[in-house]
Amino acid sequence: MIGIIGGSGVYHLDGLTDTHWEKVSSPFGSPSDDLLFGRFNGHPIVFLPRHGRDHRLSPDSINYRANIDALKRAGVTDILSISAVGSLNERLAPGTFVLIDQYIDRTVTRDRSFFGKGLVAHVSMAHPTCRRLSGIIHRAAGEAGIQTVLGGTYLAMEGPQFSTLAESELYRSWHCDVIGMTNMPEAKLAREAEMCYASIAMVTDYDCWHPDHEQVTIEQVIKTVQANAETARQLVKAIIPHIQNDASASACSCRFALENAIITPPEHRDPEIIRQLDAVAGRIFGKR
Repeated sequence: MIGIIGGSGVYHLDGLTDTHWEKVSSPFGSPSDDLLFGRFNGHPIVFLPRHGRDHRLSPDSINYRANIDALKRAGVTDILSISAVGSLNERLAPGTFVLIDQYIDRTVTRDRSFFGKGLVAHVSMAHPTCRRLSGIIHRAAGEAGIQTVLGGTYLAMEGPQFSTLAESELYRSWHCDVIGMTNMPEAKLAREAEMCYASIAMVTDYDCWHPDHEQVTIEQVIKTVQANAETARQLVKAIIPHIQNDASASACSCRFALENAIITPPEHRDPEIIRQLDAVAGRIFGKR
């Protein structure tokens, strides 16, 4: 099942049927909002408004653990993360869609793991997004006449303020391609939950490094986001059947990320943490 994390411009799809909003509880607290369940051409889909339907949550106040846990409980296996970003690369102009394949995580205040004291796990993040899923998106987009850039490094900043000029230039010197506030720890948590995760980053501006963009304003960002919204909807509609019909999905390495990741011996594992992880790590603990 496909789960889509994004804004209202994404889940207002023509042809979406059998829709209903449903509250999904999580032992990690409250998700950003209820989940919207629906079908597109017979394919089941779940949408989660990352910031809430009224955009009441800033990037640093989102409960990322509850969001991923709720999607896993809803039966989601493949996550499409759609978000607005600033460009740190002259070639990636506003309006460009980038399929992220790497991150540099500069967030500092967020709960970034389902594991911890009492139950320790270390998952691989060498390739932090699902290459299978990103490849499907890239091919499906091309067939639909929608241009996407396959691969790019996303600098995840804490926010909610935009970058200083010095920060923007620093991240450019690190060869980062785009900058955003929401993909971390989202991608890390999806990996821990053994879910395939692909990030579709929609460029809204050139950040403050560009001589024509000395100051990034929210009005500028919103204007470009609105212009991107229709393309995003068309992209989602184009890729859904390709993902649903992918026969190789069940063998994807993302779905076995915890196979050798849990370090704590069984006799020393905190039973309360195991209880909380009934959805996230149920395959490992034999409950799901």
